[in-house]
Amino acid sequence: MAALCTLRMKRLVNLWNAAAVILLVSMGGSAAQPKSGEPAAQPKTILFIDSFGPNFQQGILWSREIQNELNRQSPWSLDIQEHALVTARNGDEAAEAKFVEYLRVLYAQRPPDLIVTMGGPAARFIQRHRADLYPTTPMLLAAVEVRLVDPSMLSEQDAVTAVRFDQVAPVDNILRLLPKTKVIAFILGNSPGERFWTGEQQRILGPLLANKVELIFCNERPFEEILKEVARLPPNSAIFFQQMAVDGAGAVYGDKEPLKRISEVANAPIFTFDESYFTGEVVGGPMFSPAEGARPTAAVAVRILEGEKASGIKVPPIGFSMPKYDWRQLQRWNTSESRLPPGSEILFREPTAWERYTWQITLALAVLLVQAGLISVLLLEHRRRRLAEVQSRQRMTELAHVNRFSTAGELSASIAHEINQPLGSILANAEAAQAILKSPKPDVVEVSEILDDILSDDQRAAEVIRRLRSLLKKAPFELKNLDLNDLARETVGFLSGVAVGRKVELISEITSEPLPILGDRVQLQQVILNLVMNGIDAMRDTPAENRIISIQSSRAGNFAELSVSDHGPGIPEDNLNEIFEPFFTSKAEGMGMGMGLSIARTIIEAHDGQIWAENRDYGGASFRIRLPLIR
Repeated sequence: MAALCTLRMKRLVNLWNAAAVILLVSMGGSAAQPKSGEPAAQPKTILFIDSFGPNFQQGILWSREIQNELNRQSPWSLDIQEHALVTARNGDEAAEAKFVEYLRVLYAQRPPDLIVTMGGPAARFIQRHRADLYPTTPMLLAAVEVRLVDPSMLSEQDAVTAVRFDQVAPVDNILRLLPKTKVIAFILGNSPGERFWTGEQQRILGPLLANKVELIFCNERPFEEILKEVARLPPNSAIFFQQMAVDGAGAVYGDKEPLKRISEVANAPIFTFDESYFTGEVVGGPMFSPAEGARPTAAVAVRILEGEKASGIKVPPIGFSMPKYDWRQLQRWNTSESRLPPGSEILFREPTAWERYTWQITLALAVLLVQAGLISVLLLEHRRRRLAEVQSRQRMTELAHVNRFSTAGELSASIAHEINQPLGSILANAEAAQAILKSPKPDVVEVSEILDDILSDDQRAAEVIRRLRSLLKKAPFELKNLDLNDLARETVGFLSGVAVGRKVELISEITSEPLPILGDRVQLQQVILNLVMNGIDAMRDTPAENRIISIQSSRAGNFAELSVSDHGPGIPEDNLNEIFEPFFTSKAEGMGMGMGLSIARTIIEAHDGQIWAENRDYGGASFRIRLPLIR
């Protein structure tokens, strides 16, 4: 029995412990949940009343900006309900009473924590029907012009974040940008609120612009007539768009559509007072900014929701923001940016080509710079090459001149013999003529024959001297039309005396077909002279009867070809490609400098030609020159 009692007691203690644990967990869970009546657990309900409805751009933008700002500033979650006061367009009191009844029934179970009215009509509506709707709910009159707020109707539960519409500032802006303006057409509708603003514009601006600018108001006309009016405005006109809710015929419009249609037909620039219309149709200027106005409005709403007394919250009226302008409209109406007020902001500016294609232009410029650099380097290199070519040609000319003097030295004995022979003949003929003339009966016929011989010998000596002067003269490289055959004949004639002195036979096989080329006479003559003299030197050890040099000319396609062949020992095969190099010589030591053939190649290449050497099958060497013919 004792054991049984002990067991029962243990079970009872365990049940009590389990119950205690469950109770503690339950209490902890209850403590973690917010009480149902605490405000933090439920969203704050805000009732927005718009003056006109979703078709009016101005109201839509202001409402959206304020709601967005509220969500950013509020520490609570928000339940924002929005309704439009459509009766503001026509002032229908019967319909307004039905709308009041609708709102009362809609929020009967849970009145809103705050009412925010947008614009003057909504503010007056709530003030008139506060007692029938929510007498204890605080109200914030937002985006309402100060003139539309009746202080006598404000209660302890009301706060105001008004705007101040400076009607003179937009007109000053028009006259600043367009100083020649003579007519301003005001676009306003004919609803009760719009008629009020028409009267205000006339009251304030009429005396100010009297005898300066004509003011046109179209509020009593149908919209179609307004479109015709703005399409035929006189020169130096401007349009101020304020609102178009109801036209003169009673047709209801949203302000976005009228502004667009007016901009399509207007023959004058359009201005406005609110950024909600700054969507591409208006020029710009000082305007209300919904984004700027939303910040103080949302701040006041949060203070009211926190429990602060609404009537004790005072904020200054919201004015125009810094002027903003549409760059596209400035360009369209040829308006200079220099006329804009200081600090103005220009929007929708089309990017320049540089801004639009920055990296493409940068790449193109980089490529152009690289190309320009390469071209500059190439031009500089080309200039250096040309200069080097000129200097090389000058050196070649100098060296060729020295080579001709050297050749003339080698030919000095033969040249002296060529000159002395006609001079000796002249002397002998002159003495014979003198003796005949001293005789008693001079033979005149014989004397005449002697004089003919003297004249012939003199011409022969003069020709030898002319050829020598032509060979030795120092002249710049000059290309002229030549006949390679004539050049070869002249050179052979010059060397004929040398050949006789060296016991060498010169054989000329000059073609009868003309070989017109473009070349420098003296330098080409030097090439032929060098080749013939090399052939004569090569046959120094050849028997006299075999000392023959043949000079042949022919036509080979579009080229003139000249060959100089000898009967010497020929050129070693290993040296065929080296004989035209500078300072290479196959003559006995002391017989040459090894520059003759190098100079010859330089001269021929300067004439766009070719020169090469080859051994003949039956002994000796042959040098060939090929020069382009003149077409």
